[in-house]
Amino acid sequence: MGTEDVLMQRVQGRFPSEFRDLLIARPGVIKGVIDRQDLMKVATALRDEMGFEHLSCITAVDWKDHFECVYHFYDYDTAVTFQLNALIPYNDPKVDSLVKLWNAANYHEREAWDLMGIEFVGHPKLDRILLPKDFRYHPLRKDFPQETERQYISRRKLKTGGR
Repeated sequence: MGTEDVLMQRVQGRFPSEFRDLLIARPGVIKGVIDRQDLMKVATALRDEMGFEHLSCITAVDWKDHFECVYHFYDYDTAVTFQLNALIPYNDPKVDSLVKLWNAANYHEREAWDLMGIEFVGHPKLDRILLPKDFRYHPLRKDFPQETERQYISRRKLKTGGR
């Protein structure tokens, strides 16, 4: 039995009903799928009880009928990554912020909000990080209008004199 199997059994024992899916995705990576309301308690246990002390990435995916936030936690002692996918309803794109647990979540969550429009409840400063503050869209969403007039940064706004 490998390290991933042992960790997966610990997670299953700690959370017998929270995971919709839990599997070894590939060597060194465990993948779990949960509903958004379970995110904070599962992430806290992964950090405090299971040794996943490093949050390396947060991304978001638009599946047209729902969103997913994908979190990657790393355990330095076992060299195992835990990929946690939180399911978020399309009509209510909100999920708890993990900034209280990992400060690294700050910029990852701002980027996911900026590009996908997912609100991270409890985030200390959820505002644009990549796009202009007055940009009206979240351009990585599937419903982003591709053929409409968009607010691009003009040369005038950049003060280049229109060159």
